[in-house]
Amino acid sequence: MRAALLDQWPGGASCVVLRLREGAGERVHEEGDLHVVRPWASVTKMAVALAVGVEIDWEHHRYEENVGPGPATLANLLSHSSGLGLEEGDPVRAVGERRVYSNVGIDRAVASIVGDADPALWLTSRVFEPLGMSSSELRGRPSAHAWGSTEDLSRLALAWLCGDGVSVQTRDLAITPYLPELSGVVPGFGRFSPCPWGLGPEIRGSKRHWMGEWPSTSFGHFGQSGALLLANVDEGIAVVATSEVPFGPWAVELWPAWTSRAREIALA
Repeated sequence: MRAALLDQWPGGASCVVLRLREGAGERVHEEGDLHVVRPWASVTKMAVALAVGVEIDWEHHRYEENVGPGPATLANLLSHSSGLGLEEGDPVRAVGERRVYSNVGIDRAVASIVGDADPALWLTSRVFEPLGMSSSELRGRPSAHAWGSTEDLSRLALAWLCGDGVSVQTRDLAITPYLPELSGVVPGFGRFSPCPWGLGPEIRGSKRHWMGEWPSTSFGHFGQSGALLLANVDEGIAVVATSEVPFGPWAVELWPAWTSRAREIALA
């Protein structure tokens, strides 16, 4: 029996380690209650990015369309290069000057797509229902308020690995660094130069942080809820987790080695 992965996590948590085998998803390891519904916080952005990809594939929108503020495009908002601050009223920088992590930027990106419609219904119709994520729902702002089970989060990770729900071309655009030379801050882990980000997902690049020893092309997101999703298309592997304990110093210390161990298990 494989050794526990979650023995050093505080409080309740659950995780799934995945890999692709002959194009199909295989669970290498699972642990904890996979069906309890927990907040994902900023891991929500991984669902939003996939939903935007559906809009791109349907040719309803373009990544390079201007949505503001100023010359900022949809791609700028999704990649945290719009110059907007973390929240409304925070200082604003020039577009494309620096990677400034922005919740309000993601909210504005979704608003530019859905208009007066309900973003929760949009996210459900574009991602949750097509992927069979029956426990998942958006309970507030699109940047950070999805709730769902670890089981559902594993379905989302597998969709990113396989290019399900969107074309492989669109998926690959989303996980390619946008304005890759920009420096910036990964909340909780500090400043990086460069600080690569895709069109929604964070890209590891050369950063030494929560993604541990995963390859530079690895991508994903973590949230203040203690949830995370990390994947690598080249290796065909992913790991997801949700937690009862919010992100804090424990995660900063634990996750680099923990995600590295999860990768070893996925590749074994």
